[in-house]
Parts: sequence; C-alpha cells; structure tokens
Amino acid sequence: MSLSDKFDNPDSGTDVEKTNSMSKMESARIGEVIKTTEGTKRAIKSRHAQMIAIGGTIGTSLFIASGQSLHAGGPALLLIAYVVMSCMVYGVATAIVEVGAHLPIPGASMSMYCSRYVSKSLGVALGYLYFYSFGILAAYEVTAAVIVIDFWPNSVPVAAWITLLLLIVIILNVFPVGVYAEAEFWFASIKVALIIGLLILSLVLILGGGPSHHRLGFYYWENPGAINTYIIPGDSGRFVAFLYCWVQSGFSFYFGPEQIILISGEMKNPRKNLPRAARTFFYRLAIFYILSTIAIGAICASNSKGLVSGAGNANASPWVIAIRTAGIDILPSVVNGGILTSAWSSGTAYLYVSSRSLYSLAVMGHAPNIFTRCNRRGLPYYSVLAACLFTPLAYLTCSTQGGVVFNWFLNLTNTAGHTSWVICCITYMRFTKARKAQGIASIYSSRIQPYAAQVCIFLFALLLLLNGFYVFFPGRWSLGSFLSAYLGIPIFLTLWLGHKLTLGRNDPWIFAPHQVDLTTGLNAVEADARACEEDEAARQDKGDWQSGIRKLFA
Repeated sequence: MSLSDKFDNPDSGTDVEKTNSMSKMESARIGEVIKTTEGTKRAIKSRHAQMIAIGGTIGTSLFIASGQSLHAGGPALLLIAYVVMSCMVYGVATAIVEVGAHLPIPGASMSMYCSRYVSKSLGVALGYLYFYSFGILAAYEVTAAVIVIDFWPNSVPVAAWITLLLLIVIILNVFPVGVYAEAEFWFASIKVALIIGLLILSLVLILGGGPSHHRLGFYYWENPGAINTYIIPGDSGRFVAFLYCWVQSGFSFYFGPEQIILISGEMKNPRKNLPRAARTFFYRLAIFYILSTIAIGAICASNSKGLVSGAGNANASPWVIAIRTAGIDILPSVVNGGILTSAWSSGTAYLYVSSRSLYSLAVMGHAPNIFTRCNRRGLPYYSVLAACLFTPLAYLTCSTQGGVVFNWFLNLTNTAGHTSWVICCITYMRFTKARKAQGIASIYSSRIQPYAAQVCIFLFALLLLLNGFYVFFPGRWSLGSFLSAYLGIPIFLTLWLGHKLTLGRNDPWIFAPHQVDLTTGLNAVEADARACEEDEAARQDKGDWQSGIRKLFA
C-alpha cells in the first residue's frame, strides 16, 4: 500500500502502482509505516504559524554577530548586504511555499519534496543534512544562551546552566506539538517586542532624546565613515568588505523559510496558512532586518572596540554598546534578557525541526520505521529522542579541549544554510516544470517567480563557495579556518553520492517532468482543506466573537 492509499482511500487494501518517483517497494513500506502509527496531529493554529514564521527569521546573529559585519564593512555595506540577503531569502521563501502549499502532507519537508520531485538520493542527503545540522545547532544555541547569562555576574557552574536550559528545551519538545507551538508563539512575541522596542529607542537616540540630548542623526555614517575596507586597502578592500558582510549576513536568516515547511505537516489548514505566511514574509524581513541594520549603523560606530571583543555575549552587541554610550544603565540587562530568550527559543525550534526532519525521512522510507511511531497525541517520540542525542554536545564547551571538538561539530553546519537554499531552489524549478508538463495548477504563486529562484540558485551557490574566501588572502591561511568554512560541502556530497551509488543506484539522477509524482496524497490534502473551510464558515455563521471582530474591521 502506498502513501496515497492511506490518504486518498483509507479503506483500500490494494497496492497503488502509479508513481515513478517512488519505487513499489518504497511505496509498500510507507503504507506499512502509516498503518502502524497514529501519525502527527494538525495542532499548529494560524496564529502559531504566523508568529513562528516571524520568530524563525530572528536569531541571535541579528543581536550580536551583526556587530562584526558592522565593524568590517561599515553601516552602508552592512545595510546593502542585509537588503540583498533579505531579497534572496524572500525569493527562497516564496519558492518553497509554492512547493509546500501543493502537497502539505504529514511529514512534509523540503527533503521530502526534493526526494519526490528532483532525486531520491539528493532528498535523502538534504534530509540528513537537516537532521544533524538542526541537532548540532540546538546544542549551540544552548551554549550561546549560557554565554549570554555570563553577562550577569554569577557563580553557578556552566554545566548547571546547560543542564537547566537543556531540560526546558527537551521538555517543550516532548509535549504535544500544540504546547510547543504555544511556547514558540510567546517566544517569538518577545523577540518581536524586543526588536520594535530597540527600533523605537534607536529613533529616540537619532533624534536626540537620550540622556545627553545629543542628536546622533547619521553622524556615524560620516565619522568614522559609511564604508570600511577589509583585509586590503582601497576600492578592492571595500569590495572585500562587502563580500564579508554579504556572506556573514546569511547566518542571521538560516533555515527560516524551511521551518515554515517543516511545521506545515502539523499545521491546521496549511493550504491557506502557508501562502498567508509567504505574502507577509517580505514585510517581516523589511521591518526586522533592514530597519534594524539602519538603526544599528546610526546609533553604533563601526570602530567601537566592543564589536570585536570576542566576548560573544551581549557586551559585543551593537545595541548594547549604543545604549551604554548613550548613558542608559538599565536597558542593557533588558536587551540581554531578550537575547537570552532568543537563543532559548532557537534551541527549542532547532530541536523540533531536527526531530521532524528525521520523521520525514522515515515516512519516506529513508530512515528506520521506528522513527515514524507517534503517541496518541501525535508526538514522534523516537524521532525526538534521536534528535536529543545531539544536545549533550553542549557539555563539550565546559572544557577547552571539549570546546575545540564542539567547534568541529559546529563547522559541519557552516555551509548548511546556503546548501539547503540551493537545493530548495532546484526543487522549486523541477516542481514547476513537472506541474506545467502534467497540466496541474498552482495553489500559490508569486509574481517574482520563477525568476527569483533562477537568480537565487546562482547567488547562493556563489556564497557557498565564498564562505571562507578570506583565508585565501596572503598571510591569512589557516587549515582550521579553511575546514571550518568548507567541511560541510564534502560531508553533503558524501551523503548524496554515497546513497546514489549504493541504495539509489537504480534510480535516475534526476526525474523527468512527466515522471514526477504530484498526486500521491493530494485527495486527502484537498479534503482536509475543504473541511477547514467548512468549519471556518460554520463558526462565522454562528457569529462567534472572533468573526464579529473580523466583520467590524473588514
């Protein structure tokens, strides 16, 4: 029995032999998996999805690591880099939402879509890239939170803080997905409130409303200057500075679009909520990233010593440096609290998407059956436990030698974001070609597509190769820095080619458009969408207080 038997015709007991992108053996295995598990539940509401989409694009890099780019490139190049990256990420987001909105089945992920629409082996490699990258990043965010805690003097051992934070992160992931979604809703709300507060504070300082009443304006754009040089002098140095800012800006956006797809399998009415998230994605990027970089460049000098202190905590945040320079004593602790919440939230989210990535692989038959098992509340508990195995890596940072080992693990994720975005764009292009070849209409489409995806494939591939470009300059070569920047590429190629030359040797390198399976599970998705629309219409007819408010402001 294939996946479509369970979704499209639950009572059917025959094998469906209509797919070319999935083998008969794989289809039979997926059917067996579905029959032996209750599956995940659609418990993520629209407000959860919207706020998670917002929170997923706000990471600790915006609060802290952006200071390094400001120091290297100056406020103008920082702004240009983030504007360019925001447009590129928006291009990826609209592309993958078009893919996801067509078939948001349980276990949905970009690796699943890649496996169905492009190449089975490529999808498997992407799935395991997500699994280990998100798992390692969950441990990293916990250690980042511990470093942030050191902002306040305390004598609590580092291991104790790590244990406490890990317990909370894991507990939030072992509860039903509705609890996780509610927690992420409030975590994301805190991030949004913090960003808005910092933007208002920046405007006040720019206009001279600080304690000293000194009107900053855009003084720092003139002194020390709008554009810096990096590594080498002159125009070449300014170009290198832009490349550095551009490459580094990607870390602030990593995996935000993919997270929306990963939650779609547990989202209520995903065919409506996914396009809604995509349509407002650009405005979120504009408000939270572009305005933030304008504010950072206006209130913090690019030559401030704290930006390159190497502390890694809120002391290195351009926001905190600006607040202290303005003579405001209490706010640095408030900002640090927000950064701590951001790291904590990111750790929880990364562990969630790591477990769902493994669950998605198992549903497609690319991981052991056991990882598809869910409890009656829809929690894939074995997948969650497997993802939790990465979290003890955080304890490696308790010693110098262990910290080196942890950094080697972290190096595996340095190119993961750009690799993922390249594959996501390829998946969209193949999906679009297959959809047109088979005469299937799109549920959602953006005006900038497919041109944005075509441009993004080239640009993200370029950034992937430029990730550690600075080590090739004279006197800056370091084997450790080189491996840190590029180790993830051979790991991904090993996963892809290893599967292709062994388990996938009988599969085509890339599926022809007419072979791509765009229909397995489609009937169930459409039935679910109709049921959601009927339920919403029924609630509006009853005149509940929510529909009343909607009518009031319509």
